Amino acid sequence: MKIFVDTANLDEIKQAIALGICDGVTTNPTLISKEGKDFKEQILEICKIVSGPISAEVVSLDFEGMLKEARIISSWAKNLVIKIPLTEDGIKTVKTLSNEGIKTNVTLVFSVNHALLAAKAGGIYVSPFVGRLDDIGEEGMNLISDILNVYRNYHFSTQVIVASVRHPIHIVKSALLGADIVTVPFSVIKQMFKHPLTDIGIKRFLDDWQKLPTKEIK
Repeated sequence: MKIFVDTANLDEIKQAIALGICDGVTTNPTLISKEGKDFKEQILEICKIVSGPISAEVVSLDFEGMLKEARIISSWAKNLVIKIPLTEDGIKTVKTLSNEGIKTNVTLVFSVNHALLAAKAGGIYVSPFVGRLDDIGEEGMNLISDILNVYRNYHFSTQVIVASVRHPIHIVKSALLGADIVTVPFSVIKQMFKHPLTDIGIKRFLDDWQKLPTKEIK
């Protein structure tokens, strides 16, 4: 399972790369706005440091507007993937872009029907939002399981990106289900390292080390 970093912050991306776990990056208008920089400038800065897929989202809602923006954004770098919202015009845009060889990430997906439409239209990636489903009392991971089953039934090549990840358990469940990718805020990536038994074990080893007559490793 690949791990994408869900951020537009360059420092967070660099830290994830240094850890050796950054397979790609996803952004959205909200994440871009937090950085307070020009959209194109920020995306190109990310492209300088990330070799994997980088998702950048259109902001128009009509077919012609989305198509125009997608073509412009995709021309900036070879590894850019265009995020398109799951709407009627969005799916039309995905189909057109697919025919042109432009990679898309269909976003704001909340049902199996959504995922079917994205795959049929030729989306390279589909992004179901598990955390937002949890927020309204549904079990977001059940949707991931259902989508994966449907895609396997019909051998769709569309890859499932588990999005709106809120905590490490979402990541564990994604891996157990066989999701292709999770896109994760850097704060949640840091939580993946935490376990009380690790902290206890390190303290015990270091306490015992202090009992040795010679403590320097030569």
